[in-house]
Amino acid sequence: MDKKQRAKQIIEILHETYPDVETTLDATSAWELLVGGILASQCTDERVNKITPHLFAAYPTIADMAEADVADIENIIRACGIYRNKAKAIKGSAEIITEEHGSQVPRTREQLMELPGVGRKIANLMLGDAFGEQAVVVDTHCARISRLLGMTAEKDPAKIEGELEAVLPPDSYTDWGHFMVFHGRTICKARCRDCVACPLRQLCAYGSQQNLEGKEAGDCV
Repeated sequence: MDKKQRAKQIIEILHETYPDVETTLDATSAWELLVGGILASQCTDERVNKITPHLFAAYPTIADMAEADVADIENIIRACGIYRNKAKAIKGSAEIITEEHGSQVPRTREQLMELPGVGRKIANLMLGDAFGEQAVVVDTHCARISRLLGMTAEKDPAKIEGELEAVLPPDSYTDWGHFMVFHGRTICKARCRDCVACPLRQLCAYGSQQNLEGKEAGDCV
């Protein structure tokens, strides 16, 4: 079975396993998702989701954020880590969006990546979850599990993205990133791969090679 066939079967199983898959960042607008993506760098989505309501209550609009004192933003997001850089990136992005894009978050990868704190991963997040396009978000879960599955051997995120786009059905790029997050948090954890309980085991390059004799669900492999 080639990678495209395996990928199709893997996605079918993941749809059954995680039927309500979506981004784990809470957001009601493209701007809120963009800010959440910036804050999520080296921080859990759970913590980001606790902080963003306070941030958006203080600065409800993009224009409000553009005019905010960066020190005040820092105080609100301090628990997110590297908060000084993130505060500058959020304020800087708000300024550019207000001044150059009519207070509308840009909708192209190139324009998004011109915003402070926004790299390809966040740009793809925006394309897929804010604007309804198809884009693979290569975070740590996606990179690690895609390698275990045998979908790629690359370590560079851009190369991983390219290899995944070559084998995944085009209408599943966005979902793939979400599936990897959910699977990585529930079964294929970085420090404890529960291959016995994994519905992908027979299609997984790593799992299919493991000797699971005597192991039970919940045992680390």
